[in-house]
Order: sequence, then structure tokens, then C-alpha cells
Amino acid sequence: MLRLAVVYLLLLPVLLLGWLYSHLPDRVYLEPGQALALPRFGWVEPMGLHGSQNAASTQVVGSYQTTLSLGGWLPIKNIRTVVTERPQVTVCGTPFGVKMFSEGALIVGFSDIDNPGGSTANPAKTAGLRLGDRVIRIGQTETESNDAVREALEAVEGRAAEVIYVRNGEQRSTTLTPVWDAAASQWRAGMWVRDSSAGVGTLTFVDTEKGIFAGLGHPISDGDTGESIALRSGEIVSCQITGCSMGTAGSPGELKGKFLSSHAIGSIRINGENGVYGTTRSTFAGQKMPVAFAQEVQTGDAEILSTVFGETPRAYRVRIEKISDADSRRNMVIRVVDQVLLEKTGGIVQGMSGSPILQNGRLVGAVTHVLVNDPTRGYGIFAQTMLEQAENVASVANQAELVK
Repeated sequence: MLRLAVVYLLLLPVLLLGWLYSHLPDRVYLEPGQALALPRFGWVEPMGLHGSQNAASTQVVGSYQTTLSLGGWLPIKNIRTVVTERPQVTVCGTPFGVKMFSEGALIVGFSDIDNPGGSTANPAKTAGLRLGDRVIRIGQTETESNDAVREALEAVEGRAAEVIYVRNGEQRSTTLTPVWDAAASQWRAGMWVRDSSAGVGTLTFVDTEKGIFAGLGHPISDGDTGESIALRSGEIVSCQITGCSMGTAGSPGELKGKFLSSHAIGSIRINGENGVYGTTRSTFAGQKMPVAFAQEVQTGDAEILSTVFGETPRAYRVRIEKISDADSRRNMVIRVVDQVLLEKTGGIVQGMSGSPILQNGRLVGAVTHVLVNDPTRGYGIFAQTMLEQAENVASVANQAELVK
């Protein structure tokens, strides 16, 4: 037993260092002359740098490798330190409508087809297709829309056809043989597909100088399959919140809205794991604010900007209860403490995703998800993460301009 206890005591520091390594950020942003400090990791500091020496090491704008250490002497992890002027963005909190077309036809359901003899058939299931697969070609016809799927089935006229589809990001192929549906007078595959999606969310920020926007803080997913929609094209439009169903434990609420115009105010370029991003086509109302670097976000009092009726956002009090650098999609746990918001919505509801989180006069993040069993609480993502992704949109847009 003594030997086993010694082994455990020897392993404990290794396990603790491993935990610390995995939870420390891979990249840290600083203003020129700002000392590198990680308040959430009390004894961690740059290797061999203390006080004014630490601040002096970040005077020049650029990207540097830094070794983080315990107490300044025990190395733990090499990270990238990016010294840059603090970015500023226009913080919104306004609702926006989303219209997206997917890359390929998404399978959202199946239905068996009656044969004349009384039996049933389902060619799609027989071919091994599943809910959430994206069909991108049937035979020689690319299937970027529901109409294209119908045309492809008509073209093969009941013959076996190769089907190219995507499952979990991997392209695959199978063979499908359509059957004739006498009642509908058409060739069918026994699958229901969807090529587009629409919904309501909250705009987090706009960078007017670069002409880019960011919203939601999570991807747009299909309501039936839960799969993130592979973006072919998309746009955002003006929207008005008309009502709200209250959130309760086990049943998330939802903002209800209507599109005010078919005129696009922005083009969606990325439907990513941490938000929806694109280029602007219009001007946006909001307040210009500095962005907090991830290591500056603290537990404690904060506000969210959200619109729960009409088109104008207002601030509501929340508390940041927990902060994590380990999960790029769930950096914060927040709790709504504003009685006005609790009475209106029950807490965080669907449609509030993207609501900016403000602390100490800076944009620190955005609301992403509600905790289903406790609608007063939800997750948030760092604004720094969203800004990085939004700047990728600007880079792509600039490259496209150069090609023209």
C-alpha cells in the first residue's frame, strides 16, 4: 500500500501539469507594452520575465513565441503571443433574419413507397443513405436543390444510378434504383430533402472599416437533423422580433420574428462552429467599443445586449459564473440576474444567440446556447474568437477583389 501511495504521489504533479497544459491558451493577444498576465492561472507567467521586464517584452507589434512557466522557472507550454493595437468594433445586439442555401440536398426524412402488389419499397434506405446525409449528385445530375433531385430521378428513369453524398464531412458513393410511384406519377427515392433554411438570430458586431459582420456564436443547423448546414450561399436581412415563448426547465423558449424586407443587408461567407460571418451591404446601428482579449475576461458582473421585442436592443444584467479556455465554443457560463429579462423570457431563449456580452466597457463575448434544464443560464464564446473568424472573411474578400 505504501508503494502504491508513493506512485500516486509521484503521478499527481504530472497529471496536474497535464491538466494545466491542456487548459492554457495556445495564443494570447496583448496591446503594445501590456504585460502578459493570465489571471485565471495564478502562478503561470512568462519564463524568466517579471514586472517591468515582462511589459517591456511586448513593446513592438508582432507575433512571438513565449514559454509559459510555473513561478517563472518551470516551463509548461510554448504559446504564440500576438502584440497588436486593440481592435474596436460596432457592437449591435439587433435581430437579423438568415436565409441560407445548402451545398447539396440534405436528407431530413424517409417515406416508403407503395408497390402495386401491396408491398413497400424505400430505395434510399436500401442504398444505405441516412438522415443528415447531403446528396450532391445522382447519376450525372448535380443536386444542389430539391428540384435538381427530382430532375435527376426522372433522368435515370428507374435505372440504377450512382449517388455521391457527404456524411460527417466525408464524401462517399452508393447505388440507388428509383421506383415508380403510380399515385404521384413520378420516379421517387423514398427520401425527403431540404436545400435551404431560414431563421432569426442576433447580430453580435460589425467592423465597418473592413465591411464584415459576426453573429450567433454557433453554426446554423438543420432543425430536423441537427446537422450544421454546409453553406452554398446565404444572406442576412432586417428583422423584427414580434413575440417570445418563455423558457422553462427542459423546454427552451424562442424569440419569434418576421423579416422586414427581402433586401439583403449582408452576405453570409462562413457558417462555422463558432458563428455566422460575412460581408456587409448596408450600414448598421450600434456602439463602437474595444474588444477584450480572452485572458482579460473575468467572472463577475456583466451585461448582455439583446432585442426581445421590436428592433432595438437593450442591456440586461448577467453574471459570468465560469470561464474556460479549453473549449473554443463554450468559453463562459453566464446566468441572467436581470428581473426584467427573466419576466419577459425566463432567461436565455433561442434567437438570443449572438447577443453581445459586455464587461468593463469592452465586448468580451456573445451568448451561444441556453442550458436546457436551467434557462436562466447559458454558454458564451469569447469575442476574440469571433473576431479572428470574422477577419478571415475580410482576408478572403480582399483576395477575391485582387483576382478580379
